[in-house]
Amino acid sequence: MSSGKDPDTGIPVSPGEDPNPQVARLRRVQTREMVNITQALKDAAEYAQNAPQIPRAVLKSETSEAASPASMTGQRKPASKPMGGNSPTPSGRPAAKRPAASKIPKPAKPAKRSRPTTLAQDAINAKTGLVGVTSSGLPAMPPRVNPAAKRMISRFLASDTPPTQAINIVDRLRGTPYANPKVNAAQDASARKTLEFALDLAETMFRYGAGSLEVETSVIAVTAALGLRHTDVDITNQSIHLNFSPPEGESYSMLRVVRSWTTNFAGLAQVHRLVSDIISGGVTRQQSVDRLRAIARKPKPFPRWMVASAAGAFAALFVVFIGGSLTGAALAFVSSIAVGQVIKYASRWRVPEFFSIATSTFVVTAIAILFHALRAPMDPSIVVAGGILLLLPSSRFVSALQDAINGFPVTASGRFFSAALTYAAILTGIMTALVSGRMLGAPELDVSSIDVIVYPGWLLAALVVLAVMAGGVTEQSEPKLLLPIGAIALLGYMILLGIQALGVGDRAAPAVAATFVGFAGRWAAYKLRAPQLVLAAPAIVFLLPGLMIFRSMYGIVFDVADMSGAMVQMFTAFTIMMAIAGGVVFGDTIARPLIGAEVLAERRNIRRR
Repeated sequence: MSSGKDPDTGIPVSPGEDPNPQVARLRRVQTREMVNITQALKDAAEYAQNAPQIPRAVLKSETSEAASPASMTGQRKPASKPMGGNSPTPSGRPAAKRPAASKIPKPAKPAKRSRPTTLAQDAINAKTGLVGVTSSGLPAMPPRVNPAAKRMISRFLASDTPPTQAINIVDRLRGTPYANPKVNAAQDASARKTLEFALDLAETMFRYGAGSLEVETSVIAVTAALGLRHTDVDITNQSIHLNFSPPEGESYSMLRVVRSWTTNFAGLAQVHRLVSDIISGGVTRQQSVDRLRAIARKPKPFPRWMVASAAGAFAALFVVFIGGSLTGAALAFVSSIAVGQVIKYASRWRVPEFFSIATSTFVVTAIAILFHALRAPMDPSIVVAGGILLLLPSSRFVSALQDAINGFPVTASGRFFSAALTYAAILTGIMTALVSGRMLGAPELDVSSIDVIVYPGWLLAALVVLAVMAGGVTEQSEPKLLLPIGAIALLGYMILLGIQALGVGDRAAPAVAATFVGFAGRWAAYKLRAPQLVLAAPAIVFLLPGLMIFRSMYGIVFDVADMSGAMVQMFTAFTIMMAIAGGVVFGDTIARPLIGAEVLAERRNIRRR
């Protein structure tokens, strides 16, 4: 511990500082203390020009005075020098004879006083590696390495997001329609109300059939836009968990379980627009709550009788599309109306979905077998294929595969299991109807050779457009989205014909066509401000292998000799369905980077306004 002045330099030293520190203990210049050399030199030059000039005579006298030994020891110079060789001492004794001038040792050259350096000198010392003193007068060492070289090496060795560092939750929005949200800098005073609104939003989207990725990105974008930057989202098959833990303040953890589902693509599109308006910065939290409540209370765009009629029209149009007769189309229409009534009463009586789907499939197959026994001019296989097509869980397969690819394994497993259970219910209904018909004496079916009626190409294209538009009505899509759904389906059908003309097999061609449907669905969804699932799911129904499913099921039940062939055909039908779902997800993934640039430009234009 020392205080006062440095005996060598005379610089004031604060208590607790060693005036002569070792080199290893010298404080090294920090990166934040380094300044730009050019700017520092400019400051030093400006200071030198503005400083008062010191006269040369005064400067010379001060310099010579500082260099004399007397000034170094602090003694006064004697007034006069005696002329004699010996001079008396204060005690009266003669002084000793002085040695010759040549033998007098020269005094050591005094050490130069270390003066505080300027900012420019500090910067030079830091850049060149010289040992100097800081502007406060304390010795300092330069950095251990060149800062510029250190930064360059760090760029090569370190990534943007190190694996041990938490990723910003807002970065999850990259490549989604909600990228680059307008985040409020001020945190909302009522974080709990914001979290409750986010849970209501997520529950509504799940009930309307949205995928996990869309729900997660919507919740992240909304909470960030409303001022909550430290929100974690955990989504499973039927629950949403939000955890808000700011660095300072009270934390909240809220859970919501989704126990009911309904078909309402129109409501899902309206929720999508609400989220887009929130992240654009034009809707407050209370306005968002009111709009979400209005969306949930708004009736569906089409009444039940219109939905039932649309389902019958879809079945009839698809029967003609795959080569059925007009009689078969009429039977498909009647059986679809009956299926609608079965599902209506099953929902009213709280019957599980497995039994309602199995009963519906049994009704469709039984009607086809009954009229085949009555010698009606139609093929029962085609009628059954058209009747069960809307019962196939196509949108559920698409959502499940999308969740699996985007990193939601728990949700994907639940959706896959639910879709597989629906698929098993369809097979159960078909098998039960076939066995019952055989026991009642119904004639045997020949599923190996089916009489297909060939229609002109323009009629088939028109049937595809009309059928998928009717399918959009059954999914409760918005009326303005029906025509885009038909256009996307027509594009997919044209591409399917082109791929088949190139020699691609019947199993790979639907997957390629579904990829283009997914790409076009993403682009149209961005232009119409709607989710991609709302446009893509109804547009791929015509690609599903309904006829192959019926053939394989009939072979499993009655053709015991060729059981392996029937099982392979069943597995092939399931593989085609998965390939179609994968094609939709792949097309969506390809279109996202292209749409993301337009979304970013649009967000910037909104902020400039």
